[in-house]
Amino acid sequence: MRDELLRVLESYDTQNIHIGTIGSHSALNILKGAKDEGFGTVCICRERERKVYESFGVADRFIIVKDYRDLLEERIQGKLREMNTILIPHGSFNAYIGKFNELLVPIFGNRELMVWETDREKQREWLIRAGVKMPKKYSVPEEIEGLAIVKFPGAKGGKGYFIVSDAEEFYRISERMVKTGLITREDVMKAEIQEYILGTNIYFSFFYSPVYGRIELIAVDRRYESTADALGKVPAKEQIKGEIDPTYTVIGNFPVVLRESLLVQAFEAAENVVKVSKEIAYPGMVGAFCIESIFDENAQMYVFEISARIVAGTNVGIPSSPYSYILFGENMYMGRRIARELKLAVEKDMLGELIY
Repeated sequence: MRDELLRVLESYDTQNIHIGTIGSHSALNILKGAKDEGFGTVCICRERERKVYESFGVADRFIIVKDYRDLLEERIQGKLREMNTILIPHGSFNAYIGKFNELLVPIFGNRELMVWETDREKQREWLIRAGVKMPKKYSVPEEIEGLAIVKFPGAKGGKGYFIVSDAEEFYRISERMVKTGLITREDVMKAEIQEYILGTNIYFSFFYSPVYGRIELIAVDRRYESTADALGKVPAKEQIKGEIDPTYTVIGNFPVVLRESLLVQAFEAAENVVKVSKEIAYPGMVGAFCIESIFDENAQMYVFEISARIVAGTNVGIPSSPYSYILFGENMYMGRRIARELKLAVEKDMLGELIY
């Protein structure tokens, strides 16, 4: 498929590139960054969401679809290719599209690594090979010892995640969530059960630049999760009486500036993740990626997930985070960093090295 994509790219007018994405997740970030770097922009969205991108003035062109999966139709892909569009993937591509082998439009980044990201077994193999410290995994509910968190496949933004302390609790809560429609029985069958590390969740948004051959820390954030972050407003006796089981659907994000002495653990993890990415999916990491971690009471970093594309937490870094400002000395955020890399690649005739 790569040969086909390169042939598509060869047909492009590289002086008239458009940057496009699905109108969801981090599209404001991506499209604003593209405009800041002088690119035309294309937003693929449903009619209902169009008003958001019109209001902010970040989209030069709109392609209206009834369903995000319409992106896989040849008529939509043809329009994108006519506009010399390079797509920037985000979490909604994983959640709603998934079939990257049917998408014959150049994508910035490594689509094979996005497949590894959505397959929890492959993702765990990636992290194990990278040698990072990880929470213990339980193969079946009966193995649970102490607190554990139950997660589901795909980029669901924490939807339906819950905490348990034994197998009985796992089955009771999952059954209740199936009945309320929060998750499906198929989700339960595919659930991943991880040891719950008590600590602070920290999300590192890195960028691997093939142009500069380096890893860059662009932003750091943590998440605001419902209903978990709302429980502090409910007295303990009412939580018990109401049988409230907190879930972890992400509602928003907060910027974080980490203790400087802790950054070395993050950079070591990023270096190892990028190194292994080159072994599992040629040519390895390209562009944005996120290392999702927890720091325990001893300030030990545990990595529990990786995202091989831009994450919504980078939105807190617009127009810049302390880290991106220190690195670039100007307003820089992930959407703009992506566009800057594409701009430099066009100038250096390296565009083919960013498209997979």
